[in-house]
Amino acid sequence: MRNGAVLTAALLAACSVGPDFKSPSAPAQVNYDSAGSPKLEPVAGADVQSLKMGQKVSGDWWNLYHSPALDQLLKDAIAHNNNLAAARAHLESAQEATTAARGDLYPRLDAAASATRERISYAAFGFASTPPATFNVFSVGPTVSYSLDLFGKNRRLIEQQSALEQRQGYELDATYLSLTGNAVSQALTIAALNAQIKAANDVIAADQNLLDLVGKQIAAGESTELDRQSAQSQLASDRTLLPPLQQQLNVSRHALAILVGAAPADFTPPDFTLDSLTLPADLPVSLPSSLVHQRPDILAAESDLHAASAAVGVATAQLYPDITLSAAVSQVGLSAGNLASAGDNVWNFAGGISAPLFRGGALHAQKREAEDEFTATAADYQETVLESFAQVADVLDALQSDADLLGAQRAALDSAQSSAALTRKAYEAGNVALLPVLDAERLEQRARMGYVRAQAQRYIDTAQLFLAMGGGWWDQPALAGSQDKPQESAAAPAPSAAPNPAPASPPAYAP
Repeated sequence: MRNGAVLTAALLAACSVGPDFKSPSAPAQVNYDSAGSPKLEPVAGADVQSLKMGQKVSGDWWNLYHSPALDQLLKDAIAHNNNLAAARAHLESAQEATTAARGDLYPRLDAAASATRERISYAAFGFASTPPATFNVFSVGPTVSYSLDLFGKNRRLIEQQSALEQRQGYELDATYLSLTGNAVSQALTIAALNAQIKAANDVIAADQNLLDLVGKQIAAGESTELDRQSAQSQLASDRTLLPPLQQQLNVSRHALAILVGAAPADFTPPDFTLDSLTLPADLPVSLPSSLVHQRPDILAAESDLHAASAAVGVATAQLYPDITLSAAVSQVGLSAGNLASAGDNVWNFAGGISAPLFRGGALHAQKREAEDEFTATAADYQETVLESFAQVADVLDALQSDADLLGAQRAALDSAQSSAALTRKAYEAGNVALLPVLDAERLEQRARMGYVRAQAQRYIDTAQLFLAMGGGWWDQPALAGSQDKPQESAAAPAPSAAPNPAPASPPAYAP
C-alpha cells in the first residue's frame, strides 16, 4: 500500500523539476565476512546447528523453539503492546498527511458570504450637493482557485510526504521486530536465569552435604572444628549467588509484563526453562542483496533518502514562477431578499503569476541546503547498510564461538565433577585434607555456572540471528496492509545510490 502511494507520487513527479529518485542498486557483496561463506562447524558436546544460505526467516520464527508458552507470549505481546499500537497510529497519521498533501493537486472550492453596513460620502467624489448615504451590502457565492504547479512543487511535496509515510510504515515494522525480539530475549533470559538458579542450588546442596560430611568426620575424630568453619564459610559464600540471580529474574519478568501491555502486578509470565525449549537446528541466512530488502532499518533509511531527494525538487521548484487561476461568482444586494435576483449576479475570473526576482540568495541557499541534506542522508544510508552487514557477521561469529565455548565448558564440567567426586572420596577415606576438597568444589561450581551460561547464550544468539535477518515481519498477519513484501529478486538497494539529476543541470550533490 505504501509502495503504491510512493509510485503514484513518482509518476506525478515525472514532469517536475529536480531529481527523480531511483532506489539504490544491489550491493556487490556476496558474503558477510572476508573469510568467505559462513559455516558452523560441529563441536563435541554441543547440539549441531547449520546455516541455510539464501533462505528467509519465517514470520513466526520463535516457533522453532517449540515452546507453546513462548508462542502464546508472543501472541499476547503483539495484541497488547503499547509501542506497537502507537506505531500503528503514527502510520495512520502519516497516511492522512499524504492524503491531505494530495489535495493540493485539485482546485480549491470555497463558499463565501458577507454582510456589511457602509457609509459613503459623495463629496469625496466631487458631488458636494449630494448628502452622504448609509446602506447595507449582502453577498453570497462560491470561489475557486487552482495552482497550475507547472514546475512540480506540489507534486514534489506529495512525493516527499509519501516517502515519509513509507518510512513510518517501516518504523512500524521495526517496532514489531523490536517487540518480538525483546519478548523472546526476555523469555530466554528467564530460562537461562532459572538454569543458573538451579545450578546455584545444586552447588549449595553440595556444600551442605560437604558440611554434613565434615560433621561426621569430626565425630569420628578425623577432622577439626577448623574444617567445619571452612565448610560453613564455603556454604555461606555460595549462598550469595542466589539473590542477584533472583533479582535479575524479577527484572526480566517485569520487562515481559511491560511488553504485553500489563503492570508487573497484573502479569505472571511463564516460568521458562532451557529444558522446555528446543535449540533451532536450521538457521536461515539471507544473502546481502536480499537483506537490504528485509531489514526495516535499511528500508527506512532508503525512504529517508527518497524524501531528501524530493526535498531537492521542492527547493528547485521554488526558483521558478508560480501561476494561479481563480474565479468567483456572487449574488450581491442591498438587502438579503435581493440575493435571489438574477440581476444582482457578479463574477470575476483572474490569473496571477508570481516569480522570485530577488530574495537575497535565500532560495538558492535553500536548494544547496537540500542538496547537502541529500548527501548526508545518502551517507547515513550507506552506514546503515554497512552496520547491518557487520551485525550479521558478528552474530554468525558468535554462533560458532558459542558452540566452541559450550563444548569447552562441557569438557571442563565433566573434568571438574570427576575431580570433585574423587577428592571427596579421598577426604572420606582420610587421605586428603579439607582444603583440596574445597578447591575442587569451587572449580566444579565455576564450571557448572559457566556451562549453563554458555548453553543459554546459544539460544539467545540464535534469536539474534533471526532478528538480524529482518525477523520475517513481511509474513506476519499483525502487520497486514502496512507494507508490501520484500522483493524476491537479487536487485536490492546499495549504499552507492543517488537520484537521477535533472537533464539540464546535473546536481553537484550526487555521490
